[in-house]
Amino acid sequence: MSRAERASQAVILVVEDEESYVDALTVGLGREGFEVVVARTGAEALTRFSEVNPDLVLLDVMLPNVSGLDVCREIRASSNVPIIMVTAKSSEIDTVVGLEVGADDYVTKPYRLRELVARIGAVMRRRSPTPVDGERDTDGAMHDPLADRLVGGDVTVDLDRHEVTVRGEPVNLPLKEFDLLTVLLENPGRVLSRATLIDRVWGGDYVGDTKTLDVHIKRLRSRVEPNPSTPERIVTVRGVGYKFQSVS
Repeated sequence: MSRAERASQAVILVVEDEESYVDALTVGLGREGFEVVVARTGAEALTRFSEVNPDLVLLDVMLPNVSGLDVCREIRASSNVPIIMVTAKSSEIDTVVGLEVGADDYVTKPYRLRELVARIGAVMRRRSPTPVDGERDTDGAMHDPLADRLVGGDVTVDLDRHEVTVRGEPVNLPLKEFDLLTVLLENPGRVLSRATLIDRVWGGDYVGDTKTLDVHIKRLRSRVEPNPSTPERIVTVRGVGYKFQSVS
């Protein structure tokens, strides 16, 4: 089915092998207005992903034959589609690994449908850029109204094409990292609190703690910093949040 044929109905690829969750999600998400496509193994998930081109993937970590983490890595190699990982474990290491391989968010079983729908809405929400055209901050970042770009030293974000270049080389960013970098570049040199960043990137209905933000910052630094262990562009302001500093 093409996107035109789907009209405005968002398609969620549910990758889950527990039938009780499959049945509940198919009914519950269907009532929320989503079209649900189901895959029960990692291998089937990759096939179905190519076939349906979903708007979001709800991906269980524990799957037969190919793990959810491997499925996430495979999808991230070619797509920025939002991914929410589902885990039966509440340990920090399981959560962090899921985020580090490219997931945008996570939920832990058992979860409530209301919580899941809130996370899906926050992940899928797109934010419109807000800077004043042509405005340049003292730290050097500028919004280019002709190309609809944000430029901060050797980092450039093309908002229309959803492309990022760092030191002249293209960098493929997942959705949330792209949004996070955009917010930081829109406010060069300004310290943004963790609460502000979460609200701007994940939305006011975000359910969770700041761990998700910190993991995404770590991943973003690995892509834009020459030496992520000593960041010069995305700087931590201890006890407050983060700021972007332009470095040519």
